[in-house]
Amino acid sequence: MINSIPCIIMRGGTSKGPFLRMSDLPESPEARAETLLSLMGAGHALQIDGIGGSDPLTSKVAIVERSDHPEADVDYLFAQVDGPGRRVDFNPNCGNMLSAVGPYAIETGLIEPSDDMTVVRVRNLNTQRLIECHVPTPGRQVLYEGDTRISGVPGTAAGIQLSFLDVVGTKTGALLPTGQTQETIDGVAVTCLDAATPTLLIAAEEFGLNGNETPAELDANEPMLARLELIRREAGRRMGLGDVSQGVLPKPVLLSAADDVDATLRARYFVPHRCHKALAVTGAIALATAVSVPGTVAHRIALASGRLTEDEPLNHVRLEHPSGYIDLDVEHRGQDSHDVARVSLVRTARKIMAGTLYYSGTSTSNSPVDAVKANAC
Repeated sequence: MINSIPCIIMRGGTSKGPFLRMSDLPESPEARAETLLSLMGAGHALQIDGIGGSDPLTSKVAIVERSDHPEADVDYLFAQVDGPGRRVDFNPNCGNMLSAVGPYAIETGLIEPSDDMTVVRVRNLNTQRLIECHVPTPGRQVLYEGDTRISGVPGTAAGIQLSFLDVVGTKTGALLPTGQTQETIDGVAVTCLDAATPTLLIAAEEFGLNGNETPAELDANEPMLARLELIRREAGRRMGLGDVSQGVLPKPVLLSAADDVDATLRARYFVPHRCHKALAVTGAIALATAVSVPGTVAHRIALASGRLTEDEPLNHVRLEHPSGYIDLDVEHRGQDSHDVARVSLVRTARKIMAGTLYYSGTSTSNSPVDAVKANAC
């Protein structure tokens, strides 16, 4: 049986995927996951029978609907689809895809645009946190063309400001879920931190790396990846996330001093078993938060490289990654480095196509759907 669903394919930041209405999908989380697996072509390395792009950055789905939350306009549920496998993970968040949620909500009539600029208030169902998306809408139309350039995306586009509110403890309820700014796992000094997303922060030198290795070089380093995964699983257990062997959280990040004197840190971010070709927005928020927390791996490296002083938290953080840079503004409540009120950054988005997406109504595999904690959504 062939089924169909209305769809807009959009680029959000450095990611790309289908944007769907929640009301067009099955109510059951398991049936919803099965639908996503089918339309993305999961179960095949090239995702040849669907629209997935055979890469974690292009095997993502954004699900959007009107919100009943008093402070939100729309709800956003992110799904990471494992292309080669048959897994859908509703646990992580994706800030890059989020940058296209505002434009999508306007394009589909979920909210009415304003003149000049429309502020779309989004509730992220993955984290139960609120985000303000400032979408340029001159003449009450979404503006995609502009002169804003972000690393990892060719050309320029209109800037969309995202302000993430109350980023601390999105999955674990605490900035430092283990209660420590730094601890040791398998002889390696790490920081377990939860801000926008749970992360595992490690100095690149712990693995004998300079930190400037390319994603391809890191992906080919099988001994390093195997050890990193063992550490990640133990970190997940200590953070209260349970057995994370089949999930993508926490995300490991290798840190080092940046080459650019204007950059705060250099990062290599994993998703979690391959190195991101740029840097996830949520990961960037976690790093920007960690920089100002004394004792963390991020704070220690920034302090040693002279990018930071011990006097006060940083209000602006620039992170160097494989494709360039990402800049973030951090707003603290008072002088408490642990209490982050909001983190803001600028992304871009583009509408690629709108139409009807066709997918198989039955499973294309004999194996059962592995919808990771789908019942939580």
